[in-house]
Amino acid sequence: MTVGSAGSVSPRRADTRRNHERILAVAAENLTASGEVSFNAIAKLAGVGVGTVYRHFPTPADLILAVYEREVRHLVDVVPELLERTDPAEAFRAWATDHLAPYMMTKCGLAKALAAVTAQRGTLPASAVQAIQGAMDALLRANAEAGLVRPGLRADTVMRSLVGLLYLDPDGDWPRQTAELVDLVWRGIRAA
Repeated sequence: MTVGSAGSVSPRRADTRRNHERILAVAAENLTASGEVSFNAIAKLAGVGVGTVYRHFPTPADLILAVYEREVRHLVDVVPELLERTDPAEAFRAWATDHLAPYMMTKCGLAKALAAVTAQRGTLPASAVQAIQGAMDALLRANAEAGLVRPGLRADTVMRSLVGLLYLDPDGDWPRQTAELVDLVWRGIRAA
């Protein structure tokens, strides 16, 4: 390993990280489309050898869980950006309509693969659920501090009210239905 000045990264480590991310990105697309995991197909599309995929993810379940955690991280990481760019009410709506709903509508294949992993391993990592609830909690806190929603709302309660997004048809008019559902939830949590 090459070590240079503080903070420098060896070319090999940078290449390993790029491969890891490329594999996850390709696997996410593959899982979204089909719900299937083919290490050979993922390796080919990612431009790496199949051994590289196995080194990063020894089993299909490891790869599926890594994709799930990556997708959740993207969903959670956008919240501070939304709160910085817009007012808290718009951040709540934008997160639910532009990020959460599309995530739920486009991840049907991933959901099938996760169901298989859950059946095999027992449960999904609790950290992902906690991260999503943490994102919702940040949105609720910002809105409560602005006097826009009732103080003391629990993130898990509001998330349960948004579970209705799971019942929308990905091939139907889900954007309009999402907006209607988010509006209904918003009216329910709004400060009096």
